[in-house]
Amino acid sequence: MKTNPSPMFPATRLRRNRKADWSRRLVCENTLSANDLIWPLFLIQGKGKREAIPSMPGVERLSVDEAVRAAEQAVELGIPVIALFPHTSLDKRDPKGSLALDPNNLVAQATRAIKAAFPQIGVLCDAALDPYTSHGHDGLMDGDRILNDETVELLVQQSLMQVEAGCDIIAPSDMMDGRVAAIRAGLEKSGHTDTQIMSYAAKFASAFYGPFRDAIGSTGALKGDKRTYQMDPANGDEAIREVALDIAEGADMVMVKPGMPYLDVLTRVKQEFGMPTFAYQVSGEYAMLAGAIENGWLDRDRVILESLMSFKRAGADGVLTYFAPVAARLLKNI
Repeated sequence: MKTNPSPMFPATRLRRNRKADWSRRLVCENTLSANDLIWPLFLIQGKGKREAIPSMPGVERLSVDEAVRAAEQAVELGIPVIALFPHTSLDKRDPKGSLALDPNNLVAQATRAIKAAFPQIGVLCDAALDPYTSHGHDGLMDGDRILNDETVELLVQQSLMQVEAGCDIIAPSDMMDGRVAAIRAGLEKSGHTDTQIMSYAAKFASAFYGPFRDAIGSTGALKGDKRTYQMDPANGDEAIREVALDIAEGADMVMVKPGMPYLDVLTRVKQEFGMPTFAYQVSGEYAMLAGAIENGWLDRDRVILESLMSFKRAGADGVLTYFAPVAARLLKNI
């Protein structure tokens, strides 16, 4: 959109529209509400268990029953979707990520329990093997090489298992080529025609994921890095190609990850495709802000809402954020 030249001062005084709260609200270009939030939860084995994550101040791993309580909180706050991620100890991991296909794994258990208690809330489940593999990668390996097509076959099986447990949105986060088309075909063939796919369409090989890997137990497991399948942070045009492919393969929604370091990509995606577009305010982004808040260096309430508004201004329809419950309370003034 081109900006028309404005008359010069004093005919134009931009501060006129900023002079009072009512006027600022009247001309506000973007809005933020609880409807824009997706709340990621980390799961652990046990009952009545909450376990702090040192690298993510204020975030805990939850047993399934505690995750149900969190879902109740989300319903009360008007948060429409929760996302589930399992912590898997090293002794339960193997090279094939076999636990990913287990219909009684933590994600499946939590999905069933949450949907039984609160059928009105959306549940998003990742399709990826990294929470379950002994090497910490998102796919099967042959030596140092990630096997694309063989991994995709497992991702389809994982997705179908999660949908059978009650998952509403499958979110492939693995960055294997062709996985959205394969998952969509598997869902259609199995009669799950209404299941949504939110693709991690532009997921970058970022240094901002460290605390997340700690949260799911992958830090000590990861061998090497993920640059052969996650995107080069230098590439914006390639991100547009990735998004275009995932949309063509049947994605209903797309995601850019990480968030704030890639607002330029987020804006380009929204402008290019006009699709429901989401950003993930990832663990490293959260940890930096939470750490500064904890030390009194930043105003908690203002910086949380400002950071989330930046995603909306850049074009996001919603944000996955660990600040979701705090932000929802602030937005509701409770």
